Amino acid sequence: MNTPKVSVLIPVYNRQNLIEATVKSALDQTYPNTEIVIVDNKSTDNTWKILQALAQTDDRVKIYQNETNIGPVRNWLRCINEATGEYAKILWSDDLIDPTFLEKTVPFLEDKEVGFAFTSAKIFKVNITEPHKISLYRIGKTGLYPTEKYIQSIIDDKDYPVSPACALFRLNDLKNNTLADIPNKVASDFAMHAIGNDLLMYLLTANQYQKFAFVNEPLSYFRAHNDSITIASDREKLYLYYALAGAYFVENHRPDLIIKMNTKIWFLLKKYKKQAKKYNMYHILDFYMNNKNQKIDISFIAKKIFRKILSYVK
Repeated sequence: MNTPKVSVLIPVYNRQNLIEATVKSALDQTYPNTEIVIVDNKSTDNTWKILQALAQTDDRVKIYQNETNIGPVRNWLRCINEATGEYAKILWSDDLIDPTFLEKTVPFLEDKEVGFAFTSAKIFKVNITEPHKISLYRIGKTGLYPTEKYIQSIIDDKDYPVSPACALFRLNDLKNNTLADIPNKVASDFAMHAIGNDLLMYLLTANQYQKFAFVNEPLSYFRAHNDSITIASDREKLYLYYALAGAYFVENHRPDLIIKMNTKIWFLLKKYKKQAKKYNMYHILDFYMNNKNQKIDISFIAKKIFRKILSYVK
């Protein structure tokens, strides 16, 4: 059996109460060939001491600490650059993965046309066995799908992942497609707020491959707590900055999707007009560096509204 090395990448900052459980979920993988690469972003709590103790118990655990806090995205990149595996799985320091996550995703990447594999996920607060967990990414049956489906679904705001926390990539693709700085007109510091850089990992990779893989099992567990980026950030900020990252991708790699992206931006600017102004976002062209095309597709808006109505009916 071919078992290429998988690097589980855990960037961490001030997670003294959560990091041990996260590392344990990486160590408990049934897949036999792994390394756990953890980079501490100069935590001010006991995170580093806990990591030092964990590294003493298992030689798969490789720990590093930055001399100063370099911001979240550059810490992701430090993890990526320290890794030595063929494949890489980013695991946020407050999340967990099922013991079979790698066992069930790695085989898909043996197909050179597959860019990444992701699983469905569940959100939990305290314990992954707690009832009423929210399920995410139930896109269909386990198997292969065209990457164009992922790209189109992201612009359509369908239930597809934007965070790599539920996915497996090739390490080289993460090296090439993880951007700290994303050019923009609105003075958005992507390296520090880390909203949109994660989506570009998927979009840029999807644009380079024919297929992606999906495992219809909840093998990824996202912890909901007040310090997570998703919870701590305003909902409107998340939508607007992900659209800003999406516009960067479309302008530079998929100009054929400009009108569709414009329509999504138009909808967001109408829905979050007050919040958008706070982030210097007033017009469609504010989301692009050079694009001058402001056309929108009314039929796309109608479909979006219709889907919203259907969701209420259901």
